[in-house]
Amino acid sequence: MGTQERERKVYRPLRRAGLEVIPNAVPDGMMPFVSGYRTEEVSGFSHRYDTPRLVERLNEDWYELAVSSGLLDHQREFLVQLPQGIRTHRAFLQDMHSGRRPAPVVWTRVRLLDCWDIMGRGAESAFLGIHAGHPGFGMMALDGSVYISASTGETGVDVLAVHHPDRSENILRALEWFALWDDPYADRELQERTAVWLAGRAPSAVSGP
Repeated sequence: MGTQERERKVYRPLRRAGLEVIPNAVPDGMMPFVSGYRTEEVSGFSHRYDTPRLVERLNEDWYELAVSSGLLDHQREFLVQLPQGIRTHRAFLQDMHSGRRPAPVVWTRVRLLDCWDIMGRGAESAFLGIHAGHPGFGMMALDGSVYISASTGETGVDVLAVHHPDRSENILRALEWFALWDDPYADRELQERTAVWLAGRAPSAVSGP
């Protein structure tokens, strides 16, 4: 995908949601993805779909969580995970649920603009969800100190924050398992990036009998 097509298909929809993409600026050494955390490791909030002013409430609570958890740096920049950088969240889910191999997910650096609507126009853009009020995304602080995810279930939306995911034994075990997963549908590119990231850490804190 060329620069102009990427601008039209990805950057513009995100900008309308209040996220300015900063290309090729992801800090080195970022965790490839976060998975495997337990209930006791998370904080956050949930809203049912029938919540009055759902999008507005989601936006308000997301921003409060983003600020209090340290997701935003002093320039309001952070990372958002996009399927292959160009595929939509909807396409990613369709691949996953149909048994096809989903496109690799990658981090993209963004800046939160003054006028934003993550849970409305963002989710509607198809890169941060399915449609307004139905978000789906992963976000990470530039220093890796917090990971925030949003997902939709049968009855409502869950937004969770995990602090210092690189120190979680549960998450590290999940990444180690994924890096060694022998399955024809495994994302080989992501497995390789995960293995490299794990190898670049100090001797595993989760290895053992």
